[in-house]
Amino acid sequence: MRKIYLLLYVVFLIFIFPTRSLAIGELEQSNASPSGSPEAEETVQPTTAPDLTEKTQETLGPLEELLKNQKLGPVWPFNPIKYAIRSSVDAGIPVNMIVLLLLLPLVATTIAATRHLIGLRGFGIFLPAALSVVFVATGPIIGIALFFLIITVSWFVKFVLKKFKIKLQYLPKAALLLWAVSLGVLGLMFLSPIYKIPGIENISIFPVLLLTLLAEDFTRIQLGKSFKKAFSLTLETMILALLSYFVLTIQDVREFALLNPEKLLLSIGVVDFVLGKYVGLRVMEIWRFKKLIKS
Repeated sequence: MRKIYLLLYVVFLIFIFPTRSLAIGELEQSNASPSGSPEAEETVQPTTAPDLTEKTQETLGPLEELLKNQKLGPVWPFNPIKYAIRSSVDAGIPVNMIVLLLLLPLVATTIAATRHLIGLRGFGIFLPAALSVVFVATGPIIGIALFFLIITVSWFVKFVLKKFKIKLQYLPKAALLLWAVSLGVLGLMFLSPIYKIPGIENISIFPVLLLTLLAEDFTRIQLGKSFKKAFSLTLETMILALLSYFVLTIQDVREFALLNPEKLLLSIGVVDFVLGKYVGLRVMEIWRFKKLIKS
Protein backbone atom coordinates (compact mmCIF):
# COMPACT_ATOMS: atom_id res chain seq x y z
CA MET A 1 0.00 0.00 0.00
CA ARG A 2 2.88 2.40 0.73
CA LYS A 3 4.24 1.87 -2.78
CA ILE A 4 0.83 2.59 -4.31
CA TYR A 5 0.63 5.87 -2.41
CA LEU A 6 4.17 6.69 -3.54
CA LEU A 7 3.24 6.04 -7.18
CA LEU A 8 0.15 8.25 -6.96
CA TYR A 9 2.16 11.00 -5.24
CA VAL A 10 4.82 11.00 -7.96
CA VAL A 11 2.14 11.07 -10.64
CA PHE A 12 0.61 14.08 -8.87
CA LEU A 13 3.98 15.83 -8.80
CA ILE A 14 4.43 15.20 -12.51
CA PHE A 15 1.16 17.01 -13.15
CA ILE A 16 1.90 19.92 -10.80
CA PHE A 17 5.35 20.46 -12.30
CA PRO A 18 4.87 19.25 -15.88
CA THR A 19 7.70 18.75 -18.29
CA ARG A 20 7.64 21.49 -20.85
CA SER A 21 8.69 20.78 -24.37
CA LEU A 22 11.57 22.99 -25.38
CA ALA A 23 11.75 24.51 -28.83
CA ILE A 24 14.86 23.18 -30.46
CA GLY A 25 14.99 25.76 -33.18
CA GLU A 26 13.14 27.75 -35.76
CA LEU A 27 13.56 27.46 -39.49
CA GLU A 28 13.38 30.87 -41.09
CA GLN A 29 13.42 31.59 -44.77
CA SER A 30 13.44 35.06 -46.27
CA ASN A 31 14.25 35.70 -49.91
CA ALA A 32 14.27 38.99 -51.72
CA SER A 33 11.90 39.24 -54.72
CA PRO A 34 13.12 40.55 -58.08
CA SER A 35 11.63 43.96 -57.25
CA GLY A 36 13.54 44.05 -54.01
CA SER A 37 10.56 43.71 -51.63
CA PRO A 38 11.11 41.05 -48.90
CA GLU A 39 8.76 38.12 -48.69
CA ALA A 40 7.02 37.11 -45.48
CA GLU A 41 9.09 35.01 -43.19
CA GLU A 42 7.96 31.49 -42.46
CA THR A 43 8.56 29.92 -39.07
CA VAL A 44 8.23 26.20 -38.55
CA GLN A 45 7.72 25.11 -34.97
CA PRO A 46 8.63 21.56 -33.95
CA THR A 47 5.67 19.38 -33.11
CA THR A 48 5.53 16.86 -30.31
CA ALA A 49 3.14 14.03 -29.69
CA PRO A 50 0.56 14.62 -26.92
CA ASP A 51 1.82 13.43 -23.55
CA LEU A 52 -0.72 12.20 -21.00
CA THR A 53 1.49 13.38 -18.12
CA GLU A 54 1.74 16.98 -19.35
CA LYS A 55 -0.80 19.79 -19.01
CA THR A 56 -0.39 20.95 -22.59
CA GLN A 57 -3.12 22.14 -24.91
CA GLU A 58 -2.42 19.19 -27.22
CA THR A 59 -3.27 16.83 -24.36
CA LEU A 60 -5.99 18.70 -22.46
CA GLY A 61 -7.83 20.15 -25.46
CA PRO A 62 -9.21 16.94 -27.01
CA LEU A 63 -10.09 15.44 -23.63
CA GLU A 64 -11.91 18.57 -22.45
CA GLU A 65 -13.74 18.72 -25.77
CA LEU A 66 -14.94 15.15 -25.23
CA LEU A 67 -16.37 16.09 -21.86
CA LYS A 68 -18.15 19.14 -23.27
CA ASN A 69 -19.77 17.10 -26.04
CA GLN A 70 -20.86 14.27 -23.73
CA LYS A 71 -24.56 14.24 -22.84
CA LEU A 72 -25.13 13.19 -19.25
CA GLY A 73 -28.24 11.54 -17.93
CA PRO A 74 -29.43 11.55 -14.32
CA VAL A 75 -26.76 11.28 -11.65
CA TRP A 76 -28.06 8.07 -10.08
CA PRO A 77 -27.56 5.22 -10.47
CA PHE A 78 -25.28 5.09 -13.51
CA ASN A 79 -23.48 8.45 -13.74
CA PRO A 80 -22.13 9.59 -10.34
CA ILE A 81 -18.46 9.37 -11.36
CA LYS A 82 -19.14 11.22 -14.62
CA TYR A 83 -20.65 14.13 -12.69
CA ALA A 84 -17.77 14.03 -10.20
CA ILE A 85 -15.26 14.20 -13.07
CA ARG A 86 -17.11 17.12 -14.66
CA SER A 87 -17.16 19.02 -11.35
CA SER A 88 -13.47 18.34 -10.73
CA VAL A 89 -12.45 19.55 -14.19
CA ASP A 90 -14.57 22.69 -13.77
CA ALA A 91 -12.78 23.29 -10.44
CA GLY A 92 -9.37 23.17 -12.17
CA ILE A 93 -8.28 19.53 -11.77
CA PRO A 94 -6.31 18.53 -14.92
CA VAL A 95 -8.39 16.12 -16.99
CA ASN A 96 -5.29 14.17 -18.03
CA MET A 97 -4.53 13.44 -14.38
CA ILE A 98 -8.02 12.01 -13.95
CA VAL A 99 -7.62 9.85 -17.05
CA LEU A 100 -4.27 8.50 -15.91
CA LEU A 101 -5.59 7.65 -12.44
CA LEU A 102 -8.55 5.87 -14.02
CA LEU A 103 -6.17 3.86 -16.20
CA LEU A 104 -3.84 2.77 -13.38
CA PRO A 105 -6.23 -0.01 -12.22
CA LEU A 106 -6.43 -1.18 -15.84
CA VAL A 107 -2.64 -1.25 -16.01
CA ALA A 108 -2.45 -3.26 -12.78
CA THR A 109 -5.05 -5.73 -14.09
CA THR A 110 -3.18 -6.06 -17.39
CA ILE A 111 0.05 -6.88 -15.56
CA ALA A 112 -1.70 -9.29 -13.21
CA ALA A 113 -3.43 -11.08 -16.11
CA THR A 114 -0.20 -11.32 -18.10
CA ARG A 115 1.64 -12.81 -15.14
CA HIS A 116 -1.17 -15.04 -13.90
CA LEU A 117 -2.38 -16.39 -17.25
CA ILE A 118 0.66 -16.22 -19.51
CA GLY A 119 3.37 -16.80 -16.92
CA LEU A 120 5.67 -13.79 -17.28
CA ARG A 121 7.33 -13.16 -13.95
CA GLY A 122 8.86 -9.71 -13.62
CA PHE A 123 9.29 -7.85 -10.35
CA GLY A 124 5.81 -7.64 -8.89
CA ILE A 125 3.05 -5.33 -10.15
CA PHE A 126 4.14 -1.98 -8.75
CA LEU A 127 7.50 -1.85 -10.53
CA PRO A 128 6.17 -2.42 -14.10
CA ALA A 129 3.20 -0.09 -13.47
CA ALA A 130 5.48 2.69 -12.23
CA LEU A 131 7.85 2.15 -15.16
CA SER A 132 4.94 2.50 -17.59
CA VAL A 133 4.11 5.93 -16.12
CA VAL A 134 7.77 6.89 -16.48
CA PHE A 135 7.72 5.75 -20.12
CA VAL A 136 4.68 7.96 -20.76
CA ALA A 137 6.52 10.93 -19.25
CA THR A 138 9.89 10.36 -20.95
CA GLY A 139 9.18 8.11 -23.92
CA PRO A 140 10.00 4.38 -23.94
CA ILE A 141 13.51 4.67 -25.42
CA ILE A 142 14.72 7.35 -23.00
CA GLY A 143 12.92 5.64 -20.12
CA ILE A 144 14.56 2.26 -20.79
CA ALA A 145 17.98 3.91 -21.20
CA LEU A 146 17.61 5.77 -17.91
CA PHE A 147 16.37 2.67 -16.12
CA PHE A 148 19.34 0.56 -17.19
CA LEU A 149 21.73 3.43 -16.48
CA ILE A 150 20.41 3.83 -12.94
CA ILE A 151 20.43 0.07 -12.35
CA THR A 152 24.00 -0.19 -13.64
CA VAL A 153 25.19 2.67 -11.43
CA SER A 154 23.38 1.22 -8.40
CA TRP A 155 24.84 -2.22 -8.99
CA PHE A 156 28.34 -0.78 -9.49
CA VAL A 157 28.21 1.18 -6.22
CA LYS A 158 27.09 -1.87 -4.27
CA PHE A 159 29.72 -4.00 -6.00
CA VAL A 160 32.49 -1.54 -5.02
CA LEU A 161 31.28 -1.39 -1.42
CA LYS A 162 31.17 -5.18 -1.23
CA LYS A 163 34.50 -5.61 -3.03
CA PHE A 164 36.38 -3.36 -0.62
CA LYS A 165 34.32 -4.56 2.36
CA ILE A 166 33.04 -1.07 3.14
CA LYS A 167 30.14 -1.36 5.56
CA LEU A 168 27.73 1.56 5.78
CA GLN A 169 24.45 2.09 7.56
CA TYR A 170 21.33 1.98 5.42
CA LEU A 171 20.51 5.70 5.23
CA PRO A 172 24.06 6.90 4.41
CA LYS A 173 24.30 4.05 1.91
CA ALA A 174 21.05 5.16 0.26
CA ALA A 175 22.32 8.75 0.15
CA LEU A 176 25.57 7.55 -1.47
CA LEU A 177 23.53 5.59 -4.00
CA LEU A 178 21.48 8.67 -4.87
CA TRP A 179 24.71 10.68 -5.20
CA ALA A 180 26.11 8.16 -7.70
CA VAL A 181 22.85 7.99 -9.65
CA SER A 182 22.73 11.80 -9.87
CA LEU A 183 26.27 11.83 -11.28
CA GLY A 184 25.32 9.14 -13.79
CA VAL A 185 22.25 11.01 -15.04
CA LEU A 186 24.21 14.28 -15.15
CA GLY A 187 26.90 12.54 -17.17
CA LEU A 188 24.27 11.33 -19.64
CA MET A 189 22.89 14.85 -19.98
CA PHE A 190 26.38 16.29 -20.48
CA LEU A 191 27.06 13.74 -23.23
CA SER A 192 23.71 14.30 -24.98
CA PRO A 193 24.78 17.43 -26.94
CA ILE A 194 28.06 15.79 -27.92
CA TYR A 195 26.54 12.56 -29.22
CA LYS A 196 23.25 14.18 -30.29
CA ILE A 197 21.04 12.11 -27.98
CA PRO A 198 17.47 13.33 -28.59
CA GLY A 199 14.95 13.86 -25.81
CA ILE A 200 17.39 14.06 -22.90
CA GLU A 201 17.00 17.83 -22.51
CA ASN A 202 13.25 17.51 -21.83
CA ILE A 203 13.45 15.03 -18.94
CA SER A 204 11.69 16.11 -15.75
CA ILE A 205 13.23 15.48 -12.34
CA PHE A 206 10.30 13.40 -11.09
CA PRO A 207 10.61 10.45 -13.52
CA VAL A 208 14.31 10.35 -12.62
CA LEU A 209 13.48 10.28 -8.89
CA LEU A 210 10.92 7.54 -9.44
CA LEU A 211 13.42 5.52 -11.45
CA THR A 212 15.95 5.94 -8.66
CA LEU A 213 13.48 4.57 -6.10
CA LEU A 214 12.63 1.69 -8.41
CA ALA A 215 16.31 0.92 -8.94
CA GLU A 216 16.75 0.59 -5.18
CA ASP A 217 13.88 -1.93 -5.05
CA PHE A 218 15.32 -3.70 -8.07
CA THR A 219 18.77 -4.11 -6.59
CA ARG A 220 17.29 -5.32 -3.30
CA ILE A 221 15.21 -7.95 -5.12
CA GLN A 222 18.31 -9.05 -7.01
CA LEU A 223 20.05 -10.14 -3.82
CA GLY A 224 20.35 -13.90 -3.65
CA LYS A 225 19.59 -14.41 -7.34
CA SER A 226 22.01 -15.36 -10.09
CA PHE A 227 22.88 -12.82 -12.76
CA LYS A 228 21.12 -14.88 -15.44
CA LYS A 229 17.87 -15.07 -13.49
CA ALA A 230 18.06 -11.41 -12.50
CA PHE A 231 18.62 -10.41 -16.12
CA SER A 232 15.69 -12.57 -17.24
CA LEU A 233 13.42 -11.00 -14.64
CA THR A 234 14.55 -7.55 -15.74
CA LEU A 235 13.65 -8.24 -19.37
CA GLU A 236 10.25 -9.61 -18.39
CA THR A 237 9.67 -6.54 -16.21
CA MET A 238 10.47 -4.38 -19.24
CA ILE A 239 8.00 -6.33 -21.37
CA LEU A 240 5.26 -5.82 -18.77
CA ALA A 241 6.11 -2.11 -18.49
CA LEU A 242 6.04 -1.63 -22.27
CA LEU A 243 2.72 -3.48 -22.51
CA SER A 244 1.30 -1.18 -19.83
CA TYR A 245 2.76 1.82 -21.63
CA PHE A 246 0.88 0.91 -24.81
CA VAL A 247 -2.33 0.53 -22.79
CA LEU A 248 -1.84 4.05 -21.42
CA THR A 249 -1.17 5.55 -24.85
CA ILE A 250 -4.09 4.05 -26.82
CA GLN A 251 -6.39 6.96 -27.62
CA ASP A 252 -9.59 4.87 -27.66
CA VAL A 253 -8.80 3.50 -24.21
CA ARG A 254 -8.26 7.03 -22.85
CA GLU A 255 -11.55 8.24 -24.28
CA PHE A 256 -13.47 5.23 -22.99
CA ALA A 257 -12.01 5.71 -19.49
CA LEU A 258 -13.01 9.38 -19.46
CA LEU A 259 -16.50 8.95 -20.91
CA ASN A 260 -17.40 5.65 -19.21
CA PRO A 261 -15.58 5.54 -15.84
CA GLU A 262 -18.32 3.50 -14.12
CA LYS A 263 -18.20 0.78 -16.77
CA LEU A 264 -14.41 0.75 -16.74
CA LEU A 265 -14.00 0.45 -12.97
CA LEU A 266 -16.79 -2.11 -12.61
CA SER A 267 -15.35 -4.22 -15.43
CA ILE A 268 -11.87 -4.10 -13.91
CA GLY A 269 -13.23 -5.22 -10.54
CA VAL A 270 -15.08 -8.16 -12.13
CA VAL A 271 -12.02 -9.18 -14.16
CA ASP A 272 -9.81 -9.05 -11.06
CA PHE A 273 -12.28 -11.24 -9.16
CA VAL A 274 -12.57 -13.80 -11.97
CA LEU A 275 -8.81 -13.72 -12.49
CA GLY A 276 -8.25 -14.46 -8.82
CA LYS A 277 -10.36 -17.60 -9.09
CA TYR A 278 -8.28 -19.12 -11.88
CA VAL A 279 -5.99 -21.89 -10.62
CA GLY A 280 -5.10 -23.64 -13.87
CA LEU A 281 -1.84 -23.84 -15.76
CA ARG A 282 -0.30 -20.76 -17.31
CA VAL A 283 0.36 -20.55 -21.05
CA MET A 284 4.13 -20.78 -20.60
CA GLU A 285 3.69 -23.76 -18.28
CA ILE A 286 1.54 -25.54 -20.86
CA TRP A 287 4.23 -24.94 -23.48
CA ARG A 288 7.00 -26.02 -21.09
CA PHE A 289 5.31 -29.26 -20.06
CA LYS A 290 3.57 -30.02 -23.36
CA LYS A 291 5.31 -33.38 -23.73
CA LEU A 292 4.29 -34.42 -20.24
CA ILE A 293 0.71 -33.26 -20.82
CA LYS A 294 0.44 -35.21 -24.09
CA SER A 295 1.74 -38.36 -22.45
